[in-house]
Amino acid sequence: MSQQQLNFDTSPQESLTLYDLQRMVRATLEGRFSTPLWISAEISELKVNRSGHCYLNLIEKGNNEGAPRAEARAVIWRSAYTQIANLFISATGSELTAGIRILIRVVVTYHEVYGFSLQIIDLDPSYTLGEVERRRRETIARLEADGVWDMNHELTLPRPTLRIAVVSSGTAAGYRDFIKEISRSPYRFQITLFESFMQGEGAEQSILNALSAIANEEELYDAVAIIRGGGSTSDLSLFDSYHIASYVAQFPLPVLTGIGHDKDISVTDMVAHTMCKTPTAVATTLAEGIDTELMILSTFSSEIFTLVTKKLHHENLRTFQYLAELKQLTSERIQAELFRVNNLNTAINNHVEQTLRTEQQRLNEAERLINTYSVDNILKLGFAVVRGTEGVIASTRDAHIHDTINIKLVDGEIDAEIKSINTKTI
Repeated sequence: MSQQQLNFDTSPQESLTLYDLQRMVRATLEGRFSTPLWISAEISELKVNRSGHCYLNLIEKGNNEGAPRAEARAVIWRSAYTQIANLFISATGSELTAGIRILIRVVVTYHEVYGFSLQIIDLDPSYTLGEVERRRRETIARLEADGVWDMNHELTLPRPTLRIAVVSSGTAAGYRDFIKEISRSPYRFQITLFESFMQGEGAEQSILNALSAIANEEELYDAVAIIRGGGSTSDLSLFDSYHIASYVAQFPLPVLTGIGHDKDISVTDMVAHTMCKTPTAVATTLAEGIDTELMILSTFSSEIFTLVTKKLHHENLRTFQYLAELKQLTSERIQAELFRVNNLNTAINNHVEQTLRTEQQRLNEAERLINTYSVDNILKLGFAVVRGTEGVIASTRDAHIHDTINIKLVDGEIDAEIKSINTKTI
């Protein structure tokens, strides 16, 4: 855009009043920008007063998203506001609000008292939709480049999932719907609310703070539910934030989301473990998860019962078979043992009889020998038994001269005195 240099030569004697200067500025601006212009900007503030006029503060942020590098006041007069607002809602599904970028057709105005401002006469909602989509795509690409897109998807929900940390506003209708629905289930869910702003200024940091608090005590919970419910597209664009989506993607617990309606799918929904359309759907999903677990357990129980029944029947048949075989084997073993005992008895009897015969023969032989070598028989052979005072004298060493001895013969005894002893050398 070309610039026109304006020179006003004044002196102390020919000075201008402030009003004159303002009029000159107004005339210059309105002359230079005599036709409406299309500009893009972000709404930092928006207020509709009782008269129906809409007052905005527009900003242009620096490249680092820091302090604004441009700022201006703007107005949509009542006569045009209703049409423009309805057009935007119809096209985007959300209301004009702070925090969104818009493409607007403006008339440059200048007032001697109120200064520079822009009068908005038209708006292109497709620009805002495109800007939202552009941010979504940038966030998705960044998450994929970070390698965190599927991290929460890969987590496994505990079985069962009963301890739920909820990130929501306690006064939100969506949270009430969640509590109402989950209270209908027969299961004892443990719900812990981590209060957070779910829209407006400070909502992003509030949600991050709530998630951080849960992460610090993750062992107390099975899963996280982010509950919001429906809302405008601009409100829900909060969940296209890279910071929130990245935190959810890398969260150590499975995350369930219920932050929009059927047509609204945020980046946070995409990276979460389980996306549900509504808070009520989150509660239903959790309850159905327990139902599924019970069905699985019931199926396992039935299968185990069937297997155990079959096993018991099989083991009973085997037991009866073993009993029959054992009975047969026992009978055969008893018969074999009886036969062996009978054989042993016969053998023992035969052995005893043989032993008795042998011993009887030995006794008979001993008796014969005893009879043969008895004293009487020996004496009959002419032998005698000599006894002294100390018993039988078997050797000359046992005899002494003048000892009285007794000599026993077969037919009597003789007492005599030893006169002499003749020793025989052997």
